[in-house]
Amino acid sequence: MGIVVDNTPVILESTIGPPGPLFLFNAFPHMANVTPSYYHLHLVSDATGETLTTIAKAAAVQYAQVRPIEHVHPLVRTQRQLQRTLQEIEQAPGIVLYTVVNQDLGVILEEHCKKLKLPCLAVLQPIMQVFESYLGAPTTPTVAGQHVLDADYFRRIDALNFTMAHDDGQLPADINQADVIVLGISRTSKTPTSIYLAQRGYKTANVPIVPSIPLPAVLSEPHTALVVCLVAQADRISEVRRNRAMLLADRDLGDYVDRDMILAEIAHSRRICAKHGWPVIDVTRRSIEETAATIIKLLHDRRTGWAKKETGDA
Repeated sequence: MGIVVDNTPVILESTIGPPGPLFLFNAFPHMANVTPSYYHLHLVSDATGETLTTIAKAAAVQYAQVRPIEHVHPLVRTQRQLQRTLQEIEQAPGIVLYTVVNQDLGVILEEHCKKLKLPCLAVLQPIMQVFESYLGAPTTPTVAGQHVLDADYFRRIDALNFTMAHDDGQLPADINQADVIVLGISRTSKTPTSIYLAQRGYKTANVPIVPSIPLPAVLSEPHTALVVCLVAQADRISEVRRNRAMLLADRDLGDYVDRDMILAEIAHSRRICAKHGWPVIDVTRRSIEETAATIIKLLHDRRTGWAKKETGDA
């Protein structure tokens, strides 16, 4: 099984057996021997490792001069599994971050890292101490508690199903059932933004803006969905479109990548949004996560405004 990291094939191997830890090897094949520009980063979790990966990435990007080689060890719940993980740490020593509920496993991991003179941190422990101090209540250890199959989980599944069914202008008749409707010309990240929002539990429809094609009539009818429009700088859109066309082996680019035509499309989008009062988000220098966060804030602010009107608050 493989993935791609920074345009480089990465091989995923399990050394413990299904569903054992996954180790990322060959992430940087041109660096057979790690140089001072790289370091090993071990993420040990008794769950999926998603929390650790997010925290580690947020920290690692602050050190642009060095790059991490990640070794992700999820579902480490027994001493046997931990021993295999410790072997990997010995073979590729580096920073060790972990989240495990079983305190005995945590002690073993920390003691082993201490012998190897490696930094080791239980990343959630400082946070839990703050909670415990403020709430005056002890923790209730729960493995993978954030991944329980509760109502919120199924809400996200429903949102994802809705979003996939309403991608790229499909099923326009009922897009008014969405929480968010994302508009934009081609190659403005509508689909990935919509999917990210769906994973957060927001039903999202995305509709392309094409100057020669009118928008779905339902957008002019009363609805409760937040409508936003994504735009980007013309040069950026042209570059993305050109790369996309090359991947599809489409040599007849024509107006699709023409800067002046793209500027006209952007102007058309802005006029539509100005007419309807829809917010416009420039995604040129925004990541998908940042764009989604901006949309979620707009949605929250609007819902808060509704709540204030209903309660009579100023």
